[in-house]
Amino acid sequence: MENPEGKNAKERTKARKILVLLLKIIGAVIIAIVLFLAIVFTVNIISNKSEQEKIVPYGQLVPVDGKHMNALIQGEGEETVVLLPGFGTASPVLDFKSLIEELSPFYKVVVLEPFGYGLSDQTGKERSTANIVGEIHEALQRLQIDRYILMGHSISGIYGLDYVNKYPNEVSAFVGLDSSVPSLSEKEISSSTISVLKLLKKSGVIRLNSKLVDDPTAELPFDDATKEQIRLFANKNMYNSTTMNEAGSMYSNFKAAEALTFPKELPLIFFVQAHHPATDRWLPEHEKQIKDSIHGKVMTFDGGHYLHRIHAKAIVENLNEFMKEIK
Repeated sequence: MENPEGKNAKERTKARKILVLLLKIIGAVIIAIVLFLAIVFTVNIISNKSEQEKIVPYGQLVPVDGKHMNALIQGEGEETVVLLPGFGTASPVLDFKSLIEELSPFYKVVVLEPFGYGLSDQTGKERSTANIVGEIHEALQRLQIDRYILMGHSISGIYGLDYVNKYPNEVSAFVGLDSSVPSLSEKEISSSTISVLKLLKKSGVIRLNSKLVDDPTAELPFDDATKEQIRLFANKNMYNSTTMNEAGSMYSNFKAAEALTFPKELPLIFFVQAHHPATDRWLPEHEKQIKDSIHGKVMTFDGGHYLHRIHAKAIVENLNEFMKEIK
C-alpha cells in the first residue's frame, strides 16, 4: 500500500514543476512582448528621421507667437482666398491641392497650416478657438493680407464663425466646405484617451497599425508622388501633441460657438454633402446658418466629407458665380 505522505510529496513536486513551467512561459511571453515593443519603438524613431528627409518642403514659414506657421501663396488674382483645414489634416496644402489649382487662376490663394499641421511648428499653448483664431490672424497680418474670402473645411467652420465676428472688416465672405456647425457638437474626449493616443504615437504602435490597415491614400484623386508625401505627413503629424490637445478642447470650442451667429451682412455660401452618413440634421443646420443672411446660399454635392478633393472645379465655378451675384 502506497504511503499517503509519499503520494502527497509527489503531487506537490508535480505541482511545483507545473508552476515553474507556467512561470517560464509567462516570463518568455513578457520578454517577447517587451522585445517586440522595443523593436517597434526603435523602428519608429529610425523611420521618423528617415522620412523627415523625404518630405518635400513647400510654402514659407511665418513667425507667429514665437514659433513658425507654414503658409503657401499661389495665384495672382485681385481677390484673396484664405483656406483653413479640417481637424487633423496631415498636410493642408496637399489636401487642398485640387482646390488650389482651380482657385489660383481667379484668386490669390493662401493656405495656412495651423500649429501641429503640415510643416508648421507644434505648440503647447491651449487649443482654444480664441488662441487658434488669434494665431491665424497674426499669420495673415505678417503676410500683409488684410482683406479676403475665408474658406474653411470641417472644424474650421467653428473657428471661422468666431473669426468673422472678431474681424468683420477683413472678411469679405465666408465659404464652408462641409463645415462644422455648433449645434452638432463633437463628443467630449477624455484626457485619459488623449494620453493613451499620445503614448501609442510615441511608442510606434500607431505607425505599426497604419501598416496593417488599408492604405487611406489609395483612392485619393492625386498622383503617386503626392500620395506618398501625404503618407509621410500622416506619419509625422498624426496624433501629435498639438492636435491631440486640440481634440481635447473640441467639445468646449463647439459649446462656446453656440452663442455665435454669422453677421447678417456677411455673404455666406456652404458646400455640403447631400447625405451625411451620421445625421439627417446636417443640411438643415447649415440652412439655419444662412436664414438671416442678406446673401446666403447652401449647395449640396454627392460625396463624403472631403468634397473639395473631388468637386473642386464645381466648387470654384459656383463660388465665382456667387461672388458676381453679391457685387
